[in-house]
Amino acid sequence: MSTPGTALEHIFPGPSELSKLMRGHDWSSTSLGPPEGWPQGLRVPLGMMLTSRFEMWLGWGPDIAFFYNDAYVPTLGIKHPDALGQPMRVVWKEVFAAVEDRIRSVMIDGVATWDKALLLLLERNGYPEETYHTFSYSPLRGDSGAVEGLMCVVSEETERVISERRLTTLRMLADGLNGIQVRDEAMAAVRATLAANRKDFPFALIFLHDTQGQWVGQPATPDAVSLIGHDWPLAAIDDGDTGIRVDIRDIAAAVPLGAWEARATQALLVPIAQVGSKPLGAMVLGLNPHRPDDNDQ
Repeated sequence: MSTPGTALEHIFPGPSELSKLMRGHDWSSTSLGPPEGWPQGLRVPLGMMLTSRFEMWLGWGPDIAFFYNDAYVPTLGIKHPDALGQPMRVVWKEVFAAVEDRIRSVMIDGVATWDKALLLLLERNGYPEETYHTFSYSPLRGDSGAVEGLMCVVSEETERVISERRLTTLRMLADGLNGIQVRDEAMAAVRATLAANRKDFPFALIFLHDTQGQWVGQPATPDAVSLIGHDWPLAAIDDGDTGIRVDIRDIAAAVPLGAWEARATQALLVPIAQVGSKPLGAMVLGLNPHRPDDNDQ
């Protein structure tokens, strides 16, 4: 006869962090009850998930009780370890509505789903964060043959998607400026490029020196015209500053949304350089509100 400890090691196999957490979790306080009574339809995929190095989670029962492996921890962020055993709609309450139809497809119709680089605004670091995930939901059947759970195999593609978007912006700008020698044409190319990427830069302004050396602003995105008169620290650009982050929460009501439903809270002020002289001008770029900790912006 196996001891309780031995039984749990069979149900939650391996030396991983999540295997250890699951062996010590009070499952009797959840809708699933003690692990010794769980069906093989849950035990088998659970053991596969815990011994896999691929990012995976599974849900079981009417409330889709949440299990996950070590590889999935970075996706959860601050939700780990409290997510363990919680209903899926509680764990991912901020995106549950976005994936609910997929869950219904699996749990009700028994039909697997597939998404490539789906945008999900996950609150895993204390704010709604722009993230992208390629994943599949597959049905898990209980001992009676009925669908009682689902397995999710997932690959986060956030860095790839955002990096490719930014490279596309740089290529578009390079192509637009190729061969241009007239300032107005150059500014038109910049405006066209910024208008195509309102995710990284929800709004943009261009400031140039006039013949008296004074700053004159113009919107690089049409809906930013009301921001020209804000007290931007342009003097610092003349003094040689290569980049300034500006908190713009005090003018939040005037900040354009760009591609998002939330407004930027920061802007980046950068010089428009020219060889052998002071900067030709400066740009004010609204920063993605869903990537506030992204130092690559």
